[in-house]
Amino acid sequence: MAAAKTKSESAFRTIGEAADMVGVAQHVLRFWETRFPQLQPLKRGGGRRYYCPADMAMLETIKAMLHDEGLTIRGAQQVLSQRLKDARTPDAALITTVEAPSTPSEQPLYKALPTVPAALSPASRQSLYAIRDRLTRALAA
Repeated sequence: MAAAKTKSESAFRTIGEAADMVGVAQHVLRFWETRFPQLQPLKRGGGRRYYCPADMAMLETIKAMLHDEGLTIRGAQQVLSQRLKDARTPDAALITTVEAPSTPSEQPLYKALPTVPAALSPASRQSLYAIRDRLTRALAA
């Protein structure tokens, strides 16, 4: 479809455009929506579907798993569920505890606040701590 080629990468796609881009029929996309809860296109009045770039990526992933890798629908569901679970689990290598600056006694909520990732520069960490300290004092007042 020529209209799909002229749209930007971030544009929403109709079901016809999405089906053409992925290379499957429209009814297949509707069926996949019933089997994969991760696929939730925007539905407007009259049930018209619009696929955002994330939905398009999900469609490509589902098609690759089912058509190219030969997974069953159940197998693809399990892979996608595991990927979602893994994405929600914080990476211990990226998030580490950083020592608290200044006097913790002035910060009664300090332990309840999230830690700052150690991957940030010292200046960025210091700025975030300063913001956190101001918010803590404002909440305590």
